[in-house]
Amino acid sequence: MGRTVTVAVCTLNQWAMDFQGNFQRILSSIQEAKNQGARYRLGPELEIPGYACGDHFHESDTFLHSWEILAELLQSPITQDIVCDIGMPVMHKNVSYNCRVIFCNKKVLLIRPKKHLCNEGNYRETRWFTAWRKQRVVEDHFLPRLIQDITGQSTVSFGDAVLSTLDTCVGSEVCEELWTPASSHIDMSLDGVEIICNGSGSHHELRKGHTRYDLVRQATAKCGGAYLFCNMIGCDGERVYYDGGSMISVNGELVAQGPQFSLQEVIVTTATIDLEDIRMFKNSFRSRSESASQSPIYPRVTVDFSLSDGEEYNLKPVSDPVEPLRHTPEEEISLGPACWLWDYLRRSRQGGFFLPLSGGVDSSSTACIVSSMCHLVCRAVQAGDKTVLEDAQRLVGEENYVPSDPRDFASRIFTTCYMASENSSEETRTRAVGLAQQIGSYHLNINIDVAVKAILAIFTTACMVVPKFKVHGGGLRENLALQNVQARVRMVLAYLFAQLCLWARGRSGGLLVLGSANVDESLRGYMTKYDCSSADINPIGGISKTDLRRFIQYSINRYKLTALASILNAPPTAELEPLTNGQIAQTDEEDMGMSYDELSVYGKLRKQKYCGPYSMFCKLIHLWRDKHTPIQIADKVKFFFRSYSINRHKMTVLTPSYHAEGYSPDDNRFDHRQFLYNAQWPWQFAAIDREAKRISDCWKRNPGLIQARNSGKSDGSSRSPVSSTRGGNKDSNSTTRTGQAGSSIMGVTVSTDVPIHPENTGTALLEPAVSTDAPAVLVSALNTTQVDGFTHDPLSLTGSRKRCGLHVGVAETFGCGSFKVSMMFADTASVKRGRCNHCQESEPSIPGNHGLVSDKWRWETDDGRAKQDVDRVALHCGREMHFDTVNLHTVLCS
Repeated sequence: MGRTVTVAVCTLNQWAMDFQGNFQRILSSIQEAKNQGARYRLGPELEIPGYACGDHFHESDTFLHSWEILAELLQSPITQDIVCDIGMPVMHKNVSYNCRVIFCNKKVLLIRPKKHLCNEGNYRETRWFTAWRKQRVVEDHFLPRLIQDITGQSTVSFGDAVLSTLDTCVGSEVCEELWTPASSHIDMSLDGVEIICNGSGSHHELRKGHTRYDLVRQATAKCGGAYLFCNMIGCDGERVYYDGGSMISVNGELVAQGPQFSLQEVIVTTATIDLEDIRMFKNSFRSRSESASQSPIYPRVTVDFSLSDGEEYNLKPVSDPVEPLRHTPEEEISLGPACWLWDYLRRSRQGGFFLPLSGGVDSSSTACIVSSMCHLVCRAVQAGDKTVLEDAQRLVGEENYVPSDPRDFASRIFTTCYMASENSSEETRTRAVGLAQQIGSYHLNINIDVAVKAILAIFTTACMVVPKFKVHGGGLRENLALQNVQARVRMVLAYLFAQLCLWARGRSGGLLVLGSANVDESLRGYMTKYDCSSADINPIGGISKTDLRRFIQYSINRYKLTALASILNAPPTAELEPLTNGQIAQTDEEDMGMSYDELSVYGKLRKQKYCGPYSMFCKLIHLWRDKHTPIQIADKVKFFFRSYSINRHKMTVLTPSYHAEGYSPDDNRFDHRQFLYNAQWPWQFAAIDREAKRISDCWKRNPGLIQARNSGKSDGSSRSPVSSTRGGNKDSNSTTRTGQAGSSIMGVTVSTDVPIHPENTGTALLEPAVSTDAPAVLVSALNTTQVDGFTHDPLSLTGSRKRCGLHVGVAETFGCGSFKVSMMFADTASVKRGRCNHCQESEPSIPGNHGLVSDKWRWETDDGRAKQDVDRVALHCGREMHFDTVNLHTVLCS
């Protein structure tokens, strides 16, 4: 006969230092757990004071008020007949610990301190707490007098112990102890502990949820038992969002899971488990039983209480396994920052948000997140959440208002503004207006030129010079200054409108200014200090441009925001330089000198892989092996670190941003680094240059290394560097297409920067199973070389189907099929003798020494006449060529 136990994990939206509110939520969760039949209630980490108290943990008031709240809980009739597991700080022998305080029926049973503190990323627990290092040791802790008066106890066990009830054994972990390699749950399980509880404070990061699920499931998969994981939810007053997802696992299977994102303040998730199932599962593993028979013993605190007490202890149905709920990254962006914004808005007691809406991806993403928040609010109200309804009514200043339409709610709490200048295009204005209409925001269109000109007039009057844009003959400093003044004027106006917009509309309160700089731009420093990136909060400051673009597409599909389609397809631009014929002439990636995809790679290597300049170069040599030469990669790495270090000072005033990525450059807590650098990085860059030269020289001496490297082989096998790369698929539905510039074949770079028509398309790129009668590719005329820093004698080529010319082709069989490369020359005189100074050979050796397998090239006319064999051919000497090369710097000798 089974013996069932019902347990509860309580996900709470706590707020640091809000002792009154935290107390009410804790009490409410205990009542709800009892209503669902639970006999054990687990809450999140440090739930009484709130997790993010920071240096308030150095204050005696924080400890005093925590004990006062515990006293209120002990005396409440709601906490009777249930074991309550509460998180709070405790001072033991003048040392502060992050603890679990477990009590039942007005008796404190055990104070269990945290054994492994989290001290990386966003966490600094060792600043305030000390880890308990005495394994399986307990001491007497003298309770405060206000607790003694309630419990009649003078001391309680403090340390690494477990609870032994009348029917089972319960152990505790705290947050980080689940993640550490030396987790306690293994040893506790081997010593007979059947239920392990973990009160946690785990923040949200994109793509992190599955990691928590795997850890919880594996905690019971090896040793059996039940594992209760309880997390916080909401904005605790910091840059992070705690994303709930509390769960219960039994014998390696998930049996209950709470929501990951929600506006609810109290979420209680329960499961009914059969203790006999746990015992039989444990006993079935003989190797586990052998280990358990020799395991060290934990001190046990006996409790005269049964978790399965009552006549119906074996009649409750056991919870069935469930599939884990997992969100896509796009859904996470839609939900996490939206919930964070709601908490910040209602707790700051402001009247809404103000957003400078430029019509670009970043500001549009911020607008979409606010729209998602409005949808969540309306759904919560419809579901009967009274707390959300009361907050919404207070925000709009109407006590009878019931939000039911997200667009209507947005019009009351969300103001957007397009701030045009003479450099703004009509396209971006139209996009901004269209998106505002679909979201429902109260939208304004203003022009900032008057303010900009007034500021410039002050400068001109004082200095007697007129700065000009670069396109008008100005220098770089003038160009940047003229862009920055526009950006900073927008920031000033944003705060002015945020303070007075509601006043102008006859409503009370002010608006929070939202920023919209993404994590990649912050990393690069591609922003004006104190421009619109300077705001009250930024919901996308920890999200990459790549993820934001995916989120925009998700919003199109999910919320039917069709105005986003044109925004998604438009090139990112700051619109701070003059237009050219009314069109945008400035793009972000061109200004930055790098792509957003490259920025994401740099950011992850710098932060997540702990790479300095030299280490980053060494990793990118392999990561970008098919894209760039070592010299090019070295230049890219050095340019990034110069840009990063020059702009690092901007991170000191970075707007508080939602933390979503593991490579955020936020220096407030997550990314502690200096902000004054020697931007030349002389020692590090010299190391990069030496390594780049060494690799280049090695490749010149051993061309086969390039082919082996690109083919993923280490045996020196001669294979085309682009044998697995195509220059675009053939599209029979197209009338014309343009070839990919600089296609590399067997060390030869063919420039196809002229249109390639379907009837003339040959095999400029290596393709499998190409027929021998494929027509030749048109090759444009080339006369100069010097792409990679070396000088090559060029082939002056012209290509035209109107002239009878010569074909130079090579056919060779590789492991993946038969290939043919064919080029059309104007005449034999176009083929010139020369040498490549990579090898400094005037009479190059046979092609096999230059990475070619073929030993013969054949020249033939279009009509098959005048054939001539050439058995001594020198192509490019083995130096890797790239698709973006526009010169055919090949030496052909006979």
